[in-house]
Amino acid sequence: MDEFSAKEAEARKRAVLESMSPRRRRHILKKGYQNWDPFQEPKDPIDIRKDKSRRTTQTLVREFLQAHVGEKYSDAYQQGALEMALGLINEDERFRGMYDFSCWYRELLQREGFE
Repeated sequence: MDEFSAKEAEARKRAVLESMSPRRRRHILKKGYQNWDPFQEPKDPIDIRKDKSRRTTQTLVREFLQAHVGEKYSDAYQQGALEMALGLINEDERFRGMYDFSCWYRELLQREGFE
């Protein structure tokens, strides 16, 4: 049974090679036919980054915008939220500084009675 499936797989591999363009076929033969696997499994997707709450950037932005339902916001506003989420999840110091400043500024306005 094993030998039959190996022969069958080799026949399928040869059929795939023969159906290719001459240029692509030469490329495969140059790299090594024996090393070529036309039926290999796809690679795992890139690790999806998540924050401490285990949310992706898209999830965070969607939740943020849903919390502001009824408010009108522009594409630039949405883009800013997305950039901020990406920066914070990737632990970019620039975005950490913007976040810390925003928190400090809001507290300042609240202390002085503007909010």
